[in-house]
Amino acid sequence: GSGCFAVVISHDDEKGTTRLRLPSGGKKTVSSLARAQIGVVAGGGRTDKPLLKAGTAYHKYSVKRNCWPKMRGVAKNPVEHPHGGGNHQHL
Repeated sequence: GSGCFAVVISHDDEKGTTRLRLPSGGKKTVSSLARAQIGVVAGGGRTDKPLLKAGTAYHKYSVKRNCWPKMRGVAKNPVEHPHGGGNHQHL
């Protein structure tokens, strides 16, 4: 799966096998013909940086789906939402 990794310990050319060390500490023997991806996943840490402005968030979500901005029902009028109206907007 995504984010999994293993370290190649040794190759056995006669048998055509490769020994792997897994993150759990266990060792596994696989065929040397098996394929694997080398490197790290691109775009790691992209979510660590804050969005800073509403405009950045707007452009981020406009290409995805209609889930921004999140409007609270309490903030609406009674004709627009069952939670709307009243004097105090308790969440």
